[in-house]
Amino acid sequence: MAVVVALGAFLMTLFGGWVAGRVTDRRHLVLGLAGGLMLGVVGLDLLPEALEAAGEKVFGVPEALLLFVGGFLFAHVVERLLAVRQAAHGVGADERVPQVGLTAAAAMVLHSLMDGVALGAAFQVGGGMGATVALAVITHDFADGFNTYTITSLYGNARRKAVGMLVADAVAPILGAASTLLFTLPEELLGAYLGFFGGALLYLAAAEILPEAHHEHPARSTLLCTVGGVGFIWLVVGVSGG
Repeated sequence: MAVVVALGAFLMTLFGGWVAGRVTDRRHLVLGLAGGLMLGVVGLDLLPEALEAAGEKVFGVPEALLLFVGGFLFAHVVERLLAVRQAAHGVGADERVPQVGLTAAAAMVLHSLMDGVALGAAFQVGGGMGATVALAVITHDFADGFNTYTITSLYGNARRKAVGMLVADAVAPILGAASTLLFTLPEELLGAYLGFFGGALLYLAAAEILPEAHHEHPARSTLLCTVGGVGFIWLVVGVSGG
């Protein structure tokens, strides 16, 4: 049943990427919305789940928060190292590093894979739990598809690469759900992953996507798209039962 439901996530992910690709003439609005969606996913979905699953303290700080900060720093270090490498090859400092976009998109694919795992595990618990998680996964996979395509394109990758990462992101929940027929992940390990991924995602939203959205178009409409993206994720979390 979980694999069948994951097909809905597959279609929703592709739809999100299609929307992102169709509104390129309003790039600042796309980036503003993507930043809001990512901020909402991190603050309202990933981090609360991470704290619940991996809330044990390490030297006075919850494990999930330590990994959250670690993920943020990891994304920052990777981007800086790649930027330095590009500069050494004569690429201007203002030019985007395609590898950063591909790495970020790959992280989104991994996240979607974990969504599928969570979906399969929920159906193992019971139909009611499975339905709740299915609603959350299918709905927010629109944001995943939207963000995966946007991030890949933002860093200067060709459209075919953006589409390729989008398709991989769409297939990932199906593979994740199918994997639960063989095994399940320990809850604490899942929480640790969510914390780390949330930190990396927040870095991309706050340090890259939102500044780029307002760079050439510091308009109220861009800000409204960002707020709307956060509100959309809040609605998804509320409808799915948090």
